[in-house]
Amino acid sequence: MRALTYHGQGDVRVDTHPDPRIEKPTDAIIRITSTAICGSDLHLFDGFVPMMKAGDIIGHEPMGVVEEVGSAVKNIKKGDRVVVSFTISCGSCWFCEQTMYSLCDNSNPKPENAEKAMGHSPAGVYGYSHLLGGIPGGQAEYLRVPYADVGTIKIASDLPDEKVLFLSDIFPTGYMAAENAQIEDGDTVAIWGCGPVGQFAIQSAWMMGAGRVIAIDQVPERLALAKTHGKAETIDFSETDVLEKLKEMTGGRGPDRCIDAVGAESHAANQVTAAADDLKQTMHLQSDRPYVLQQAIMACRKGGTLSVPGVYAQNVTLPFGAAMNKGLTFKMGQTHVQRYLQPLLDKIEAGEIDPSFLITHTEPLENAPEMYKTFRDKKDGCIKVVLKP
Repeated sequence: MRALTYHGQGDVRVDTHPDPRIEKPTDAIIRITSTAICGSDLHLFDGFVPMMKAGDIIGHEPMGVVEEVGSAVKNIKKGDRVVVSFTISCGSCWFCEQTMYSLCDNSNPKPENAEKAMGHSPAGVYGYSHLLGGIPGGQAEYLRVPYADVGTIKIASDLPDEKVLFLSDIFPTGYMAAENAQIEDGDTVAIWGCGPVGQFAIQSAWMMGAGRVIAIDQVPERLALAKTHGKAETIDFSETDVLEKLKEMTGGRGPDRCIDAVGAESHAANQVTAAADDLKQTMHLQSDRPYVLQQAIMACRKGGTLSVPGVYAQNVTLPFGAAMNKGLTFKMGQTHVQRYLQPLLDKIEAGEIDPSFLITHTEPLENAPEMYKTFRDKKDGCIKVVLKP
């Protein structure tokens, strides 16, 4: 099969690999019909995530048609059309029973790597480093799906791929980000990052009763989408002091809820701060860029909540004294996708939301290396790329 393959920082190629096969009775093999490039894939591409190896197949936002199932698979069969959760979960460990699927005890086949780095291992994730299992990813023609009964949702309707594909990751991720923010009716919610997750966090914040949504970015196309489709007020951080603007917009109090939908590769408008972050990375004092997280802590009102769906790989420097003294609540983590699959599919089928609004580019898999650069560099108005194997 053809699959997008990691060859080092800034180097991904479409190579030929052996087709996946059933390895355990709970496995399924799907033929991928649509898959997407996620913003967190750019962290791999740019070398921010440790334990990537040359030859790894990447990608974690796939859907397709079931080609084969293991003997223990009961919920899906050959010919079914399914969306695959990016987090891999066994469904039977203590964490899965608590619906904390991204913390599954059993789906990372190499837990010792994560245990050494984090204290405990979270769930395995498709195509996202050997820290999270080294499991072949979904930017490919075929995918082996472990725990297939737990990690897929059947699409029984004739909804096109484009309307349901994002159930694999970014729609549940944006929704859980808003849920983690503990939004109450009338709250002012500030969201850093108007990329795909940020756009779904905007939509979800309204669903949860927000009174105002303020979206922060510097990319004109993303800000325009947040304003027109998301009905958000917007701040261009390249032109405005975000902290001062948020104080002005909230009468000095600050937003009630803040969401960091950027993660490890945030960019500082202040060039001194940006240079300092670059230096810390070069000297290995800091592996990620925490500028958004730092700013959100300073911006959030006293007693507010900070939700972090943005991916961080390793160490950051934070104004933790400010967080403690302001009494902030933090909620974060990889998404418990399986918890949200059916409820969010119901919203799509009911016409409450059409996730395809996000797609700006649809390309064959063979164009993936070029599209990674287009997406990373925010060229050609690129907000979301769907690949068609």
